Amino acid sequence: MSTQFDHVSVGKKANIYFDGMCISYNLTFPDQTKKTLGVILPSVVTFDTTSPEIMEIVSGKCRARIGEAADWDSYDAGQRFQVPANSRFQLEALEPVHYVCHFG
Repeated sequence: MSTQFDHVSVGKKANIYFDGMCISYNLTFPDQTKKTLGVILPSVVTFDTTSPEIMEIVSGKCRARIGEAADWDSYDAGQRFQVPANSRFQLEALEPVHYVCHFG
């Protein structure tokens, strides 16, 4: 797994959600694909999706519940999970979670 992104445009203004518990930055690649790179502090947060997303856990430990699933699944650094378009997921950060969200 790569530890950096090269040749990207980074938005200067942070996206701040959930009273500062989630902070991310928008990345745009030369082919116009988009990702966000951020951190979620220990908390439970809920995200709605419009496009398919892949959440890549760079560091930290979390649990996620996708859509209407009853069960939570655990994720550690180096793992990822997929969320369908027009859905939602809950993420419980058990410690600070650094992530990359891949769209589309």
